[in-house]
Amino acid sequence: MKIGLIRHFKVKRGYPQKLVTGKDLMNWVEEYDQSEVEETELDLGAVDWKRCYSSDLPRAKVTARKAFKEEIIYMKELREIGLNPLIKMNIKLPLFIHLLLIRVAWLCNHKSQPETKAEVFKRISRTLDEILKSDKDVLIVTHGGLMLFMRKELIKRGYTGPSFKRPENGNLYVFESNDRG
Repeated sequence: MKIGLIRHFKVKRGYPQKLVTGKDLMNWVEEYDQSEVEETELDLGAVDWKRCYSSDLPRAKVTARKAFKEEIIYMKELREIGLNPLIKMNIKLPLFIHLLLIRVAWLCNHKSQPETKAEVFKRISRTLDEILKSDKDVLIVTHGGLMLFMRKELIKRGYTGPSFKRPENGNLYVFESNDRG
């Protein structure tokens, strides 16, 4: 069985180039979630993909429809890991500082974050349990951060596939089951 992970197409809404408050950051996240994407050609390898699951956010939906012409199953569980600004005051910081603080807070299971690390791993595990029931070659269109943890879970389940630190938009990463039984 093969699992193809694809990160959604690149989003047209760029990153803020100015200093932003926590509120500005959340407004940007909302705009980013609704942004159009830069469609490119997809190389789906020589695999006859039988099913496709996708995040239900617009950028993933567009990518999934380009990759797979049959029925696509959209799942909220395939959305990116949520974030919440750590600094609520009206203090302006560069975007990367906000994101760094949020990442550290998330790694430390800080109560400010909507989902703990353990909850993310459980969500991924349950979602993969559901997806892998079909035992057919399947595409999964999702988001970069989630793909990092999904890769770990697939490796834990005996799949082999490429390593990546930051998956490229619109790029296919194929994982294959080592189970020969």
